[in-house]
Amino acid sequence: MGEGFEWKERTVRETGVELTADGAEALSAMEIIAEVVRGASGAEICLTSSFQMEDMVVLHMLRQHLPQVPVIFLETGYHFAELISYRDRMVEEWGLNLVNALPVTTLEEHERAFGLLHVVEPGRCCAIRKVEPLMRSLEPFTWWFTGLRREQSPTRAGLKKIEDHRLPSGTMMKKVSVLADWGWERVETYARAHEIPRLELYDRGYTSIGCEPCTAIPEAGADARSGRWGGKKLECGIHTFSEKA
Repeated sequence: MGEGFEWKERTVRETGVELTADGAEALSAMEIIAEVVRGASGAEICLTSSFQMEDMVVLHMLRQHLPQVPVIFLETGYHFAELISYRDRMVEEWGLNLVNALPVTTLEEHERAFGLLHVVEPGRCCAIRKVEPLMRSLEPFTWWFTGLRREQSPTRAGLKKIEDHRLPSGTMMKKVSVLADWGWERVETYARAHEIPRLELYDRGYTSIGCEPCTAIPEAGADARSGRWGGKKLECGIHTFSEKA
């Protein structure tokens, strides 16, 4: 029935594929997760999650090996109320080890200093309320799991399942996107099969969900992230601030 339904764990020794950037491309999502966990202590592994469906699928897989894997959520202060409610529900139901990555300023302090920065200079707003908190939060970890997929936008078309990244501090990390080659239908199929609760914003037409003021429902046929930032950009910076090594 496909990955996640009837899956027997295989190790690198059984597959004959070394867990390198190139070798990982031949492995399934669950195989990559099993190999990373086998070769690393749990303390070295984290997942960044916006609680969108891709992230919930990766989290569901990771928790089969690491039930208390740290889940880093970028608490910008601008999220949809529905998303925060969903986050809190899943933290309670799944007993998640949530790490709320907070900016150095509260939302009130931010707007007092900059006004509606997300309107006039969205890149700078993302840098303050997303990128900087993430940089701080990633420092203790070696393996950084994401829900990124190549299909999501042109900026992600060349995504590898495992990439070496260097943070601005010089810290080296392995960035792991086990769903890189998955299509949206496969994500939805996995979520339904494993009864992962669905964020209600999808049913209203949203396909990529970030901060509420900067997220719109995309036009029919457009890529999933085209509704972000009024079409001015496709990335907030959390997946472009680190340097590929």
